[in-house]
Amino acid sequence: MDNRQAIGSWLSGPRAAMEEAGADFGYRGEQLGLPEDGPGSIARPGRRLGALAVDWGLCLLIAYGLITDGYGQATSNWALSIFFLMSVLTVGTLGFTPGKRLFGLRVLALETGTVNPLRALLRTVLLCVALPALIWDRDGRGLHDRLAKTVEVRI
Repeated sequence: MDNRQAIGSWLSGPRAAMEEAGADFGYRGEQLGLPEDGPGSIARPGRRLGALAVDWGLCLLIAYGLITDGYGQATSNWALSIFFLMSVLTVGTLGFTPGKRLFGLRVLALETGTVNPLRALLRTVLLCVALPALIWDRDGRGLHDRLAKTVEVRI
């Protein structure tokens, strides 16, 4: 193996090196029976982060303007509480938050296709802890989605 190939495989990551060696991982969501792209496919990280930023901004705006009348530690705490409540209520009933709807995303349960309030509660608790959302599987689902048996897809 040439040094350039060794460095190239290191830079592109272990998945690319395994694919070059002949392993077939398929596309994200294939194991879940979802399409590769278009409506119903796994939501990409950029859209998910954009939706999260919109939701968090909305919660900060509500906390700043209606509850604390100024920015401080209390505003962040209230924003997290509002985010928790908004996520549980909207994902548990509609399947999306305002930010997810703006970015064309929806949360679905793997078995039924709709998210019941208990799954939404578990998913939101883990999302607010933040660490489970930073651990992803090969399909691009966060640990909070895996434990709640949900998936975030494009509309």
